[in-house]
Formats: sequence, C-alpha cells, structure tokens
Amino acid sequence: QVQLVESGGGLVQPGGSLRLSCAASGFTFSMYAMRWYRQAPGKERELVASITRTGGFTTYADSMKGRFTTSRDNSKNTLYLKMNSLKPRETDVYYCSAPAYNAWGQGTLVTVSS
Repeated sequence: QVQLVESGGGLVQPGGSLRLSCAASGFTFSMYAMRWYRQAPGKERELVASITRTGGFTTYADSMKGRFTTSRDNSKNTLYLKMNSLKPRETDVYYCSAPAYNAWGQGTLVTVSS
C-alpha cells in the first residue's frame, strides 16, 4: 500500500534551518506530483509547497517563497523540504502528501523556539 514517512523535524532556533525528508513507497513515486502541508494545533492544514513529478516546477505559499525549497530524488523515492529563516509561528507538524492517492504521512514536528 501507499506509504509516506516524514523525518527530519526537531527543535530549531528562530532564523535557523531544517531539511525534512519524506520516503515514499507502494507506488511509482516518479509518476506523481507531491505536496507538503503543515498544521498547527486547532488550525486547518495549510499547503506549503508543491512539486511536479519530475521536479521541474515548484510552487509555494506566499509566506514561504524565497525561504523554503522543495525537491525530490526520484531514484531514491524521496521528497525534501529545505526550510530557512524559520519563525516561531512556523512551529507545526509538517506532512507530505501524494494527492493522486489522497495519501498522507504521519507528520514530523518542527518546533521553532529559542
């Protein structure tokens, strides 16, 4: 079955960086676009970034443009999200998603705090 497993979350200071990974299995990863979302407690899930199946085109939410970069390595069935200049309000659980399968990972917690 389709499985998505995020990793790389943790505690980072304001202004710091993290790189999240999402390992995909159970489907032909290279054939599908992927997305990153985030969600804070009590709030709706927010779209962070999207990437086409080849990685040739990416889009970002306005507040993340210039700071976040998503990429993928289709040879490793892995999606990445590099986050720079993180802010305390960006403390959230980050999820990867395969929209074609309506599949989600379990999420990885990013805490931005001094």
